[in-house]
Amino acid sequence: MPPADTGASTVVVGASAPSSPVTTTAAPASAHERLEPGRPGYRRMSFALFAAGVAAFALLYSTQALLPAVSASFDATAGQASWTVSAATGALALFVLPLSALSERFGRRQMMTASLAIAVLVGLLVPFAPSMGALIALRAVQGAALAGLPASAMAYLAEEVRPKALVAAIGLFVAGNSIGGMSGRILTGWVAQAWGWRAALAAVGLLALACAVVFHFLIPKARNFRPGSLNPKALAKTVATHLGNPLLVRLYAIGALFMTVFGAVYTVIGYRLVEEPFSLPQGVIGSIFLVYLVGTVSSAAAGRLVARLGRRGALYLAVSTTAAGLLLSLADQLAAVLLGLVLITAGFFAGHAVASSSVSRTATEGRAQASALYQSAYYLGSSAGGTLGAVAFHAGGWAATVALGLLAVLGVVSITLYGTRVARAERRALVPATATR
Repeated sequence: MPPADTGASTVVVGASAPSSPVTTTAAPASAHERLEPGRPGYRRMSFALFAAGVAAFALLYSTQALLPAVSASFDATAGQASWTVSAATGALALFVLPLSALSERFGRRQMMTASLAIAVLVGLLVPFAPSMGALIALRAVQGAALAGLPASAMAYLAEEVRPKALVAAIGLFVAGNSIGGMSGRILTGWVAQAWGWRAALAAVGLLALACAVVFHFLIPKARNFRPGSLNPKALAKTVATHLGNPLLVRLYAIGALFMTVFGAVYTVIGYRLVEEPFSLPQGVIGSIFLVYLVGTVSSAAAGRLVARLGRRGALYLAVSTTAAGLLLSLADQLAAVLLGLVLITAGFFAGHAVASSSVSRTATEGRAQASALYQSAYYLGSSAGGTLGAVAFHAGGWAATVALGLLAVLGVVSITLYGTRVARAERRALVPATATR
């Protein structure tokens, strides 16, 4: 899902591949006028999608700040409890591509409404999970349901909003993602401190329900959507083409590795801060997620970094910042740990913004599918990072989690260095033979 999120990716909807995954009905010559600031419906649409973003990411990461309490309640290890986050993000990763294809047939608005309704319903059941297994299963269903929202929202905006207003509209949806991810964690932290983790999850469910109601009553009807019949063979061909593009595969790997670091750190940080020498209460630990605001700033600055340093230069800066934060977080002083989290967050969001935006620039055809594949890799990285980070913490403490993060950072550096060498070789190959005589 988007660059300044928590978990949202930048998606630029562009032309589809010649063999389109969906055969659409041609739009009439007199298409409905699109929305833009100042026109009726634009403000309603903006608030509706902002509310949807808040609900989606508050639900998706609702258990992350509560893992120590969940572990204590079910007498589970950090690795076992981490599956309450990893199951949701992993299911989202697996279902985002097929559900985005279904939205082409049944409609963006319908897909978003159904996704939110199912996710909220499951969210109201989650607090009553009788066992760890039941909690993980419910979270997996919730993540699968939420997979229908991000790609459908981006496609809805591309069809209903004038191009000159599209960036601002997407930005507001991304802001909803970021605020939802942050506020959900903070809310659960303070409610859990007073009434326990089950009450905290119930509070998130009620927040998401309120946001879903706002979305339902405010979202304008889609006036420019043209349904089509699904073409699974063409979809498979488009996906295979993207996976056969070495540059896109490198970008997918970079997104997954960055999210592995981020998922590991923010899944485990609660366990570290609740222990000695910090011994912080649950509410204060939840408030640590205010650091996400740093990511909003760094992802917004990514464009300027690319303009000055180039794409690979910006990635080198992002991984260096992330690595510095990981090393700084090893200190036993709270101020150093917080500064380390700031650097990790800034580096992650900058790197994620560069990688996700590069996907849309690289994929000249089938961009919606290319972006959906990036989201799949991104959330698989989140799932793997959360679980592996917790296992590492259980085995060797915070230092082991940091070592895992540094290994992922090294992977990003290696991929970027390889890309640099490939680009230089391609430039040399393009030099006319006469220029080398």
